[in-house]
Amino acid sequence: MKLTLQKFEEEGAEWGILIPADKESQTYVGKLIRNDVITADFKKPRNYLFFRKWWALINYAFDIWQPDEITYKGVAVEKNMETFRKDITILAGRGKPVYRMDGSFTVEAESISFANMKEKEFIELYEATAKVILDNVLTNYSEQELALVLQKLEGFA
Repeated sequence: MKLTLQKFEEEGAEWGILIPADKESQTYVGKLIRNDVITADFKKPRNYLFFRKWWALINYAFDIWQPDEITYKGVAVEKNMETFRKDITILAGRGKPVYRMDGSFTVEAESISFANMKEKEFIELYEATAKVILDNVLTNYSEQELALVLQKLEGFA
């Protein structure tokens, strides 16, 4: 089980408390009973708030995006968040070509995990992601309007 924790502390305190920083971690910690002890190896990731800001951008764009209604073999084609995220990542320049079984190739999104992408690379990805979204999804937004929406959504400065 991987937990994501965030430190909070009172002004002037020598130490603080670690609280769950995402829903999965909240669920796990919520199931612990009083006096349970867990152990872990901790790693400090790159800027976690910036990572959350990137996800807020992706989630907002996905909610606004309205693809054409089409069917495939009589079934309505649905939009998919994971595919959307990967497509945006590829369009932002973070994809790698891989062969398919039929000899053709496709482009797969690179991993954005903390272990696989340095802070500078992630900042570049964020900037490229915002441009891709403004060019392809939020075509009637300016960069400033998008920044204001994100501030309101997640309280980002």
